[in-house]
Amino acid sequence: MNDQTRAPAAGPDIARPARAGAVAGSLATRLPPHLWFAISAVFHYLGPAFAVLLFPHVGVLGMAWLRIATAALIFAPLTRPWRTFARGGSRTRLLLLAFGACLAVMNCSFYLALDRLPISLVAAIEFVGTIAIALVGLRSARNLAALAVAVTGTLLLIDIKWSSDPVGLFWAFLNGALFVGYIVLGHRIARAGGGIAGLGAAMAIAFVVVLPIGVSDALPAFFSPPLLVAAVGVGVCSSVIPYICDQLAMTRLPRASFALMLSLLPVTATLIGVVVLGQIPSPIDCLGIILVVAGVAFHKPAPAP
Repeated sequence: MNDQTRAPAAGPDIARPARAGAVAGSLATRLPPHLWFAISAVFHYLGPAFAVLLFPHVGVLGMAWLRIATAALIFAPLTRPWRTFARGGSRTRLLLLAFGACLAVMNCSFYLALDRLPISLVAAIEFVGTIAIALVGLRSARNLAALAVAVTGTLLLIDIKWSSDPVGLFWAFLNGALFVGYIVLGHRIARAGGGIAGLGAAMAIAFVVVLPIGVSDALPAFFSPPLLVAAVGVGVCSSVIPYICDQLAMTRLPRASFALMLSLLPVTATLIGVVVLGQIPSPIDCLGIILVVAGVAFHKPAPAP
């Protein structure tokens, strides 16, 4: 399906969103899609920054389990995923199953990579796949130049270096590949009219997939209220706020445009590093931020027909 073609909202194929979903859809049409993406970009790395601090207490897979469980429990009463899945056709169900499995394995591989590699290297590998998506959808010299500027800024901003840890690299590349799947599948669900309801169903499926994987590691959190609250906070920051905002942005942005805007993620990672971790960017980092922002600003999505 062409990135610029907006499919009509499906009837029984995608479950009708609940009242909360209808309100979110109204907001999506009133506010610029770039605003939703900006919110997602901020929370995309807030969650992982806090999650790393919890690894010693609940383990890597335990943290992934708590993150997905939190999101699934929050989405369930709002979107009623069982209805979404039951009312969907066979094609929709397969799409939701693929999206849910992708979310589960992507979150686990992301945390497994963060446990062994610097977050800058994991983010760099994650960004490689988004470049391919943007290149597929480019239709003008202006957008090609915008992508080149954004990529140049990103390469300056992140210190790409090979690690001697092949296991960590495996998880990082797997996460990068699944992140591409997240963009492609998430965009299809958004354009098919699934929106927040489809996301809620996919998150429930992700919880079923991850349920037997990290439950034993996550058990200590249930005996420590402060630890459980912290883990829930990570889940909200990592899988609720950014995923909702991504869906609200995807409904109005072509996939290539959304992929290009993901080049802002290293910028937000740097700023979060300043605020949360006290890591002050170097002059080269500042130059990279300027180039990335300039590339995104110069990019012009093709008008929808």
